[in-house]
Amino acid sequence: MSDVLIKILFLIVGLFVLFFAISKVDLEEVYGQFSYVGWYGLVLVLIIYFFAFSADSMTWNLTIVSLPFNFQWIARSFAIRLIGEALNNTIPLGGVGGEPAKAVLMRTHYGVAYSEAVASLILVKTINMVSLCIFFIIGFLLLSISQNFSVNLKQGAFLGLLSAIVLTGLLFGVQKTKFPIDFAKLLGYLIKGKYLDNFLNCFKEFNISLANFYGQHRTRLFCGICFGLVNWLLGVIEVYVVMGLLGVPVSFSEAYIIESVAQMVRMGTFFIPMSIGAQEGALLLIVNTVTGSASAGLALGIIRRLREFIWIAFGFLIGIKYSTTKN
Repeated sequence: MSDVLIKILFLIVGLFVLFFAISKVDLEEVYGQFSYVGWYGLVLVLIIYFFAFSADSMTWNLTIVSLPFNFQWIARSFAIRLIGEALNNTIPLGGVGGEPAKAVLMRTHYGVAYSEAVASLILVKTINMVSLCIFFIIGFLLLSISQNFSVNLKQGAFLGLLSAIVLTGLLFGVQKTKFPIDFAKLLGYLIKGKYLDNFLNCFKEFNISLANFYGQHRTRLFCGICFGLVNWLLGVIEVYVVMGLLGVPVSFSEAYIIESVAQMVRMGTFFIPMSIGAQEGALLLIVNTVTGSASAGLALGIIRRLREFIWIAFGFLIGIKYSTTKN
């Protein structure tokens, strides 16, 4: 219950930021720019995001080494990720509530062991963080050589980049050491019980799956990082296309900077459900800095939020289908 209350509090903070951002722009101008996009523009945005989501699904398929890497399993991974991400974005568990659902669906519908499914989800998070750090580095270089941004913004971006690298290093380092197994053994000595023994055995299998992937499947690891970069670059293309549709075109490097800052803010505000408010505020500020149009920044944020809601709806529709399908 306390976790729910905390999430509600963070959501209220995010909504306050959103209303503050809205108060700083001309809503008629935002509506006018939004109307330029039209339904065909929204469909185009969904198509771009479809390919980005597919790249992430390919990464997940690569991390489950017992499965072949082919169209059938990519499609299955896509569907289960769609369900999991819909849950991640709607239940108050810090953006991870859908992860157990992914593992359960992989086990119950396709026979993938829980230990391997859970390990694959950790691997996907790690690979995405590695690719995001590479993406951030390029974005920071573009930001640092630009004359359109203040020193304070560049310093903030550097701190965000440094934080992402440190967190990724810690995440990767813990997986590469024997600490998880040693901790599990210590826990087994201190606490006895049948259920704990089963959990520890599953945990050891999970840790072995991680070690085997890093040691024996480096090609899959490299390809996963490449697919992760494709995912982030498609976000840049989305910004580039939407800004053109809004009638406020930007260069590709400017779109890259906008997307880098938006993803950095989203990463830093993970505790706010869907980063609501924070994402819109960041887009408003960075787009206004790049183009001088705060309304275009808010319109971009609204289009992205609408795309997210449509995607969540797809996720729940697929979830209903899976719930009515026999295992």
